[in-house]
Amino acid sequence: MRLVFMGTPEFSVPCLRALRAAGHEIAAVYCQPPRASGRGMMERKSPVQLFAEAEGLTVRAPARLKDPAEHDAFAALYPDAAVVVAYGLLLPVAILQAPRLGCLNAHASLLPRWRGAAPIQRAIMAGDRETGVTIMQMDAGMDTGPMLLWERESITPEDTAGALHDRLSLLSARLMTLALAGLAAGELKAQPQPEAGVTHAAKIRKEETRIDWRRPARALDCHIRGLTPSPGAWFGAPQNGREIRIKVLRAQPVSGAGPAGTVLGDAPLTIACGEDALRLETLQREGKAPTGSSDFLRGFPLARGAVLA
Repeated sequence: MRLVFMGTPEFSVPCLRALRAAGHEIAAVYCQPPRASGRGMMERKSPVQLFAEAEGLTVRAPARLKDPAEHDAFAALYPDAAVVVAYGLLLPVAILQAPRLGCLNAHASLLPRWRGAAPIQRAIMAGDRETGVTIMQMDAGMDTGPMLLWERESITPEDTAGALHDRLSLLSARLMTLALAGLAAGELKAQPQPEAGVTHAAKIRKEETRIDWRRPARALDCHIRGLTPSPGAWFGAPQNGREIRIKVLRAQPVSGAGPAGTVLGDAPLTIACGEDALRLETLQREGKAPTGSSDFLRGFPLARGAVLA
């Protein structure tokens, strides 16, 4: 098929690679424009743009798609279909309707659960035992289109958002390739999403990344894993009259009791929660590399009985 690919982050790259390997013609690759980031705030191209340029593909990176001129430029590509994987911009109706077979989206959840921006993080944070990928035909709603293919993926008690992200990225690539083949052969028919079970995966807000020790330890374990590696769950600890942010990258629920936030032990570092306790295994101070609990405490002692914010 003649395709337009629309994606931006690392999650999207395996799908673009798979479409190339399957022999599809990529008329153009759309991604979000370079963003200023890092200490020097230099503009950096997205992973999709870097991959597409290395492959010699035509790249377009408009800041928005509302301009009718953008609609005309997209339609002039005459695509059979558009493949959308974590693009990050809403598609106007004019673009949704331009490809002969419409726009196909790979969404990292089992729709209609976790429609929205952060389905991987939200699934782990909610304690879900499974998630998956859904290939859907896009409509004007937010992840509301009819489904073409889907496949389940277990969430293990050790999974972080980063680990699950990588597995679902590869699954998205495989399912999208199958969906396009099925459409080309006339073997796939879209099914409406179920009306029951709709949940929304809102974008992660800065204020919810702070660890609330009043919550049960098992809920905090899910919270930490769902925010690892980025943006990271954190707590505050006092040092020289100011609060230091400390990220928790790995923890384990254990038995323990005490006022929420109290340090119960330092070998290993164990914190009382609203129910049971958390053993903190991997931590990271601001501007420092991640480290194990014992090494962390040598440079940043937290005495038994101290109460963390």
